[in-house]
Amino acid sequence: MAILNSFCPPRCRSSRFGSLILLVFVLAGCDSVPERDGDITKSNGRIISLLGEPLPPLSFNDEQAATLEDNLAQARSKFDADPTSETNIIWLGRRLAYLGRYHDAIEVFTDGITKHPASYRLLRHRGHRYITTRQFDKAVADLSRAAEFARSQPDAVEPDGAPNSFGIPTSTTHSNIYYHLGLAHYLQGDFDAALDAYVSCLEFCHNNDMSVATMYWLYLTAQRGGQHEIATDVLQRITPEMELFENHDYHRLLLLFKGELSAGELLGKVESGALSGSTITYGVAMHRIITGQQERGRAMLQSTIDNGFWPAFGHIAAEAELARTN
Repeated sequence: MAILNSFCPPRCRSSRFGSLILLVFVLAGCDSVPERDGDITKSNGRIISLLGEPLPPLSFNDEQAATLEDNLAQARSKFDADPTSETNIIWLGRRLAYLGRYHDAIEVFTDGITKHPASYRLLRHRGHRYITTRQFDKAVADLSRAAEFARSQPDAVEPDGAPNSFGIPTSTTHSNIYYHLGLAHYLQGDFDAALDAYVSCLEFCHNNDMSVATMYWLYLTAQRGGQHEIATDVLQRITPEMELFENHDYHRLLLLFKGELSAGELLGKVESGALSGSTITYGVAMHRIITGQQERGRAMLQSTIDNGFWPAFGHIAAEAELARTN
């Protein structure tokens, strides 16, 4: 099996691997936990964790809520003016999702797919929200179809719904398809398929931010799948000097895996209820598990869930890990 070769151009820092081919409201007085039926969440549209717990609604401060609602109103206005536009459908769904209205977003994307059956962009976004709602089989199906439909199409930068401080998008449609496909497989525990998807994703990484995010999950996938040589090779590509716009947490975690940062240095920056906190605590938990500290790792997985930001990939992955081992 081929190992990671040299990266492509400086800003990309990525390459092929040769032949290697990875809200709900808690009701007062509710005595029972809503049930899950396979990938279908049963609780009047609410979302249930992989551990069978109802997940609370997202909360926003007044300024955040006003901005998100205004963005949604603008997206809805454009959609109403032309409801057949693929772009208008995508942005209406995305704006609903940013408000935590994930099932509504999925409905919008689903309606859009009936109008544009071969839209890899719509499938990519619906697949993402199937991950958020813990419906991994559906996510894999959508994202696999998206990859197939996109195969013969040129790649393009994907606009950010929540831009970084530089206002520079760091991902493309193709990289997002494979990134989320890899994550869906990873969450299912299918590490071979996840590895294939993440290697494919690296082909479409054109900056350090997307490369680092992909290599973070690729490293974990390789470790969990017993491909330790590949995991080691990934870390050889990570340096403290890499310039990034936004994916600093993934970069720091890779430096932790490499032994160049300590867990204490990362955990000292954790903010409860924030995306970053979920990312860091899950990464530290997996570092402990990979290095044989099983009990401490499981405790940190629980800390990730206690952090409370349940749409975060780290939070979902912590649920999946605990659900598999309970």
